[in-house]
Amino acid sequence: MGLELYLDLLSQPCRSIYIFARSNNIPFEFKHVELFKDSVLGKRPAAGSGAEQPRAGPSNSEGAGKVSLLKKVPALKDGDFTLAECTAILLYLARKYNTPDHWYPSDIQKRAQVDEYLSWHHANIRANAPKTMWIKVLIPLFTGQPLPSEKLQEVMEGLSTSLKQFEERFLQDKAFIIGSEISLADLVAIVELMQPVGVGCDIFEDRPRLMEWRRRVEDAVGKELFFQAHEMILNIKELSNIQIDPQLKEQLAPVLMKMLK
Repeated sequence: MGLELYLDLLSQPCRSIYIFARSNNIPFEFKHVELFKDSVLGKRPAAGSGAEQPRAGPSNSEGAGKVSLLKKVPALKDGDFTLAECTAILLYLARKYNTPDHWYPSDIQKRAQVDEYLSWHHANIRANAPKTMWIKVLIPLFTGQPLPSEKLQEVMEGLSTSLKQFEERFLQDKAFIIGSEISLADLVAIVELMQPVGVGCDIFEDRPRLMEWRRRVEDAVGKELFFQAHEMILNIKELSNIQIDPQLKEQLAPVLMKMLK
């Protein structure tokens, strides 16, 4: 059996793995898992046809649950070996397929810089960027009413602080986080920062250094692949047309509200 990747491209970590595997020509079977199908958001709008369309084909939610004991995506199955967690999967792929050194450098100091960013990322960029989607799209979908604008402003202020640190501490005047070439750090960062863009919070506007970095990342992985991977998030407002089961709304609305308290 070959490599299987269980992914939903609404998820930032899943997008980083998808882009990494595709840009490095790693052969894998795409197992599309709809995170929100049935359990949260019901049926999403139909995807376009074609073998290369990541949303095509049936959902593999049950299979992902068997692959990952954590019952979440991303998940990897390579023969009898299974693996969860984005960073672990990225490093596994980089090592097994001997991808170009710039992704996760053999130089001990450059590698440490990648590790440093990946450690910082979760408590900073990732702590705020995804909340924009919940505030502007998902929670209103369940509750039937928008959240107070103050809640979004609070999240955007926290994200702005993280972006300032990202530019000054990690990006500085370099082309990429660790120098002149893209690394796993850049990939993990960019997919997270596209989450607010998808719901109309253009964090790149008025940040020319950040915008130029984004363009370099797009060029490094290929614009076609970049925008294919982000197609769903850039059309996230389509989710507002989904009909949610009333019982499901009643069960999950309070839980979602607590997430942002």
